[in-house]
Amino acid sequence: MGSDHNHSHAPANFNTAFAIGIALNTGYVLFEVVFGILGHSLALLADAGHNLSDVLGLLHAWCAGAMAKSLPTKRKTYGLRGTSILAALFSAIFLLVSVGAIAWEALRRFNNPAEVAARTVIWVSLLGIAINTATALMFMSGRKGDLNIRGAFLHMAADAAISAGVVVAGLAILFTGRHWIDPVVGLLICAVIIWGTWDLLRESVNLALQGVPRDVDLDAVERFLSALPGIAKVHDLHIWAMSTTEIALTAHLVKPDGDLDDPLLDRIQHELHDRFGIEHITVQLECGTCQRSCQQESESVV
Repeated sequence: MGSDHNHSHAPANFNTAFAIGIALNTGYVLFEVVFGILGHSLALLADAGHNLSDVLGLLHAWCAGAMAKSLPTKRKTYGLRGTSILAALFSAIFLLVSVGAIAWEALRRFNNPAEVAARTVIWVSLLGIAINTATALMFMSGRKGDLNIRGAFLHMAADAAISAGVVVAGLAILFTGRHWIDPVVGLLICAVIIWGTWDLLRESVNLALQGVPRDVDLDAVERFLSALPGIAKVHDLHIWAMSTTEIALTAHLVKPDGDLDDPLLDRIQHELHDRFGIEHITVQLECGTCQRSCQQESESVV
């Protein structure tokens, strides 16, 4: 006997945030390129390339979010929800690759200091801080509920940090004339970005491997199910993420009296959702006479 619960708790709509963020940052990339060429600033041109990568990341995340809402088909019975997890993983990897490129350029400049047009860099970077901060704030409210939105938020916050670092470097170079300050600030920014992105990478890899989402305590879920009236045992318990916002669960519950208990199933559905945020639930009730045991359970190692 089974029960599937599909709760209509949809994530917030960030379409407007994506559209505005992509438009603003695309315009800023073009602005950086123009003034980077006019001011002979490699720093601005490099930052333009980094911002362009983030525009592509936003586009990718936006498309993935739209595909996650696609209707199920006979071949894809969950629709394309899983694309949001892949997008979050791509976002984390892409950001770390970008950081690697920045770090490489910073190290190269220790041996080959670049002449920096400090005033141009400062004013253009101040504009970048404003644009990236405004974009990050649009995603801030959804960063805890959706791994994909968290990735977009981190991208924009990282860009704001990079722009701030470039401003600091520009001011320091302007007043001291020491061009080695630029790569030092670049490496410090890389360290900050890596620290903020590592958690996103770790969790997106976990979800891509169908691991238990970080915010769900599997032991607590098992204790709740085991304590239900009439339930003697819980086995074949699996919890995984269908998308960056939806969690699924399947479980076999041994109920020795063998009675179909719709009120119990209804209680399970509502309490798993309210207490653990699990929305897609399938429960199989068993009377306990079946000799079959779960091979995966018997081979599991604590």
